[in-house]
Amino acid sequence: MTLEEVLIQKPSERPESIGKSLEEVLVSAKSNECLTLGVYESAKVMNVDPDSVSFCVLAMDEEFECDIALQIHFTLIQAFCFDNDISIVRVNDMQRLTDLIGDKPGEHEDAHCVLITNPSESSCEDPALEKLHMFCEESRSYNEWVPEITLPAR
Repeated sequence: MTLEEVLIQKPSERPESIGKSLEEVLVSAKSNECLTLGVYESAKVMNVDPDSVSFCVLAMDEEFECDIALQIHFTLIQAFCFDNDISIVRVNDMQRLTDLIGDKPGEHEDAHCVLITNPSESSCEDPALEKLHMFCEESRSYNEWVPEITLPAR
């Protein structure tokens, strides 16, 4: 899909298309071992090598909505991503996210923050990841700094 095709999509098609792109990127990053899972692990990676981080996904569900400590971590992660030009999105279905990145159900309990890192040997860009970066950039132009994406149901 070209940039022009993305831009002329009907608004009702865009969220589904973006959700599919995020799913593709997560599955690809998992198979290439380019995922960092967990709030603390992600913070360590961002502190040590922020240039290796390509994309950040924050996951929230109703169970953790009132978790003040998690909200503070999210605020700090978002600020760090903004300062280092890392695209960032939110998903509202943590169970669906863990289904995508885990091998077994319930495998990744701390999937509130998922980083997609750049493999050092890979020089080519993933088209789905580029689409997500464009979506984030477009969202920022509408003052939606951390857009929410709905992952497609299986």
